[in-house]
Amino acid sequence: MRFEFKPSFDRSVKKLPGREKEEIKEVAFQAIDILSQDRIIHKGLGLKRLKGDFWEIRKGLKARILFRWQGDLAEFILAGDHNDIKRFLKNI
Repeated sequence: MRFEFKPSFDRSVKKLPGREKEEIKEVAFQAIDILSQDRIIHKGLGLKRLKGDFWEIRKGLKARILFRWQGDLAEFILAGDHNDIKRFLKNI
């Protein structure tokens, strides 16, 4: 499995407060670990299919990661809250 962090993901993570940055990075690496090893996805990760190939991982109530999963490629696109994810999906 291949993984790619888009520039939009890096920019969105840089805008977050220090503690949230670390939490988002930790969740992204947990997702990579689980997706790359075909391990069972536990509900605590908050993985949810949104629209087409777009998936969301939740970290708590606010922080979310949007990524596109196509075949053996997962592209991390955006980190933000519910409204950020909704706004992005509305514009695609």
